[in-house]
Amino acid sequence: AVITERYGSHGCNVGEDGGFAPNISSLKEGLEFVKEAIGRTGYNEKIKIALGVAATEFCIGTKYDLDYKSANKSGQNFKSGEDMIDMYKELCEAYPIVSIEDPFDKEDWEHSKYFTSLGLCQVVGDDLLMSNPKRIERAVQESACNSLMLKVNQVGTITEAIEAVKLAKDANWSVVISQRSGESEDSFLADLAVGLATGQIKAGAPCRGERLAKYNQLLRIEEELGDQAFYVGDDWRHC
Repeated sequence: AVITERYGSHGCNVGEDGGFAPNISSLKEGLEFVKEAIGRTGYNEKIKIALGVAATEFCIGTKYDLDYKSANKSGQNFKSGEDMIDMYKELCEAYPIVSIEDPFDKEDWEHSKYFTSLGLCQVVGDDLLMSNPKRIERAVQESACNSLMLKVNQVGTITEAIEAVKLAKDANWSVVISQRSGESEDSFLADLAVGLATGQIKAGAPCRGERLAKYNQLLRIEEELGDQAFYVGDDWRHC
C-alpha cells in the first residue's frame, strides 16, 4: 500500500530476487518507504532493516559514484571512503538498520576495517570475502568485517562451505546463508542454514516459487522440530 499510494500499481513490479522495484530517486526515499511500512504493521520494535550495498558495483578508483544508475550523471555525487562512513553513520542513526552488506569495494580493506570497528551494526562480507577461505582468514586477522555471506556454489563444495562457516564462527562472526539471483526451487539452503545454526538466511522476497521454497522448508523444519524449535530473538547473530 505504501508504494502503490505513491507510484500506483506499476510501483509493485518486482526485480530478479522478487523484491519491489519502484522508481525511487534516492536511498533515503526507499528507506522512508520501508520505515513507513514497518510503522503501519505496528511492529516498530521487532522489524529491523538490513542493507545490501554491493559497493564494488559503483566504485571507480578510490571513489564511490552514487549516481551510477542515474541517466543524468552529473559527476557531482562521488564520495570518498570517509564520506561513505559518514553516510552510513547517519543512516544507522535515522533508521533501524542492524546489518550492512559490502559497504565498501571488495579491495577497500581499510575503510571496511574502520567502519567495522565502530560497532554500529553487523558488517557482512560478500564480495569482500567471496566465500574464499584465504580472504576470510585475512578479514579475520584485519577485523575487516564481522559476518560471512556464504554462497555454496561460490565456495564449491558443501565440505568447503562447512569449513568456511567454522572459520567465521571461530572468529565469533555471524554467518548468512545466501541464495543466488538465478535460483531454483531447491530448498536445501534452508536445511543448511538450520543445520549449521547460522540464524540468518538470505533467500529473497517471499515472491515466486524459487524464493518461497526456502521459507516453506523452514516452516516444515520448525514443524518437525516441534518443542525443540525456539525463537532466538535478539540473539539472531549468534544463535
